Amino acid sequence: MRKIFIYAMWGFVFICIAAVAIVFTAIAKGKIGYVPPVEELENPNLKFATQVISEDGKLLGTWSLSKENRVYVGYEDLSPHLVHALVATEDVRFEDHSGIDARAFMRAVIKRGIFMQKHAGGGSTITQQLAKQFYSPTADNVMERLLQKPIEWVIAVKLERYYTKEEILTMYLNKFDFLNNAVGIKTAAKTYFAKDPKNLKIEEAATLIGMCKNPSLYNPRRF
Repeated sequence: MRKIFIYAMWGFVFICIAAVAIVFTAIAKGKIGYVPPVEELENPNLKFATQVISEDGKLLGTWSLSKENRVYVGYEDLSPHLVHALVATEDVRFEDHSGIDARAFMRAVIKRGIFMQKHAGGGSTITQQLAKQFYSPTADNVMERLLQKPIEWVIAVKLERYYTKEEILTMYLNKFDFLNNAVGIKTAAKTYFAKDPKNLKIEEAATLIGMCKNPSLYNPRRF
C-alpha cells in the first residue's frame, strides 16, 4: 500500500511537471496567449513627448500625441541611488537571474499560499514587471487570468535575451507612471523634486522608487 502511494505521488508530480512544460512550450511558440514577436520586443512601444528647447537650453514646453509627458532618460543619466534603491526594493537578485527568480517565487508561494501572509511580498522580478507593463492585456475570464503569469515569465526571459540589465532598468523607469501627470522617471523627478534624475539625493530617489510599490499610497504629495 505504501509503495502504491509513493508511486502515485511521484506519478502526480511527473504529470504536473509535464503539464507545466507543455503549457510553457505552447506559450513560447505562440499557441497559447499572446507573446510579442522578436521585432516588437526589440522595438517596444514607448511613447515619448517632444521637448521644445530654447537657444539658451531652457525647456519651453513638451508635446505628445499620447497625452503622456514621458521624456526619455538614458542609464548614464540616472542617479546611482535610483538604481540601487530599485534593485534593493524590487529584485535583490536582479543581476543573477535570467528574468525569473525561482527563489523569490517559491518564497511568495509558501508565505502567501500556505501561511496566508498577505504582506509577504511578491515573486515578480523587475523584468517580469516590465513585461507586464508592456504586454499584459486585461484578463476577461478565469483562463486568461491563469495564463497571465506564465506569459509574463516567457516574455521576461525573452527580454533578458535581447536587452542588457542596464537597458531593462532604464526601460522600467522610463515606462512607470508616477501619477500627477508624471510618466517616466525624468518627468517624475522634475514634478516632485524639480531636478533631473541624476541629481536626486538618496532620500529623494528612495521616495520615487517607493512609489513603484504603490504610486498612490506612497505619493509624497500626500504628506
